[in-house]
Amino acid sequence: MNELTSCKLSIANCLQTKSFSIAHLYKEEKAMDMHIHDCYEIYYSISGGKQFLIDNKFYSINPGDLFIINQYESHKLTQIDKMILERIVISIHPDYMKKISTFETDLDYCFTFRPTAFCHKLSLSKEQQNRFLYYINKITKADGFAHDILEQSAFAELMVFINGLAHSMEQEDVISSYSHNSLVNDILTYINTNITNDITIEQLARQFFLSESYICRIFKAATGTTINKYITARRISIAKSLLNDGSNVTATYENSGFTDYSTFFKAFTKAVGISPKKYAQLSNR
Repeated sequence: MNELTSCKLSIANCLQTKSFSIAHLYKEEKAMDMHIHDCYEIYYSISGGKQFLIDNKFYSINPGDLFIINQYESHKLTQIDKMILERIVISIHPDYMKKISTFETDLDYCFTFRPTAFCHKLSLSKEQQNRFLYYINKITKADGFAHDILEQSAFAELMVFINGLAHSMEQEDVISSYSHNSLVNDILTYINTNITNDITIEQLARQFFLSESYICRIFKAATGTTINKYITARRISIAKSLLNDGSNVTATYENSGFTDYSTFFKAFTKAVGISPKKYAQLSNR
């Protein structure tokens, strides 16, 4: 399997083949705003970085950190500058994970287990880092006869390894690893608690006794995105989950916080690439 050099190409390839794809990146592509996509993501940092915002949690990024993100979790790399940001990103189709799981072993576990105090970040030891890179090398260097079988078997071993880490690492030990501005964290918590209700910048400013310009400025400085874009991304994440669970389009937009169907339709189609109705049909066929 060839290593790709673009995260967007990796996602597109994953969705087209309904399997998995690997990208080895050395610098940031055009900065992606708060976003979601229809594949799982494993993000492994080689050089470290700035911050990761996943849903309402900030995480620092150090060499050897591994992040596990599912298809409903909006995320964004924040505070990126011109520094080299080397990382490996694995895009995985959810159906493929189910396909290679067994009755006794659910390899979907690390993507679906989400308790209240869940932490998306696993900080790997040097030995664990070497093991992770060993599997990546085994997958990407497979060649010749039966290369596809070698790639698939090495990938299955990698997912057994990662799920084993997710099972064994105590969330309490790593939950403190995400860093955040306490005021912005309070704002994020308020937004996510009230995400299905009408939320305006004016209302948020009143809630936190701040001016509208100031609350917008500190939020953008901490997260790298605007309040309105963050709210929209979170609501689309909720909408995708509801549609995937069989909710009809009308009930979905009403229960995900959008005030009218036109706004929901435009935002969903722009973010996901297809209409809500089409997404529901593809998710439930």
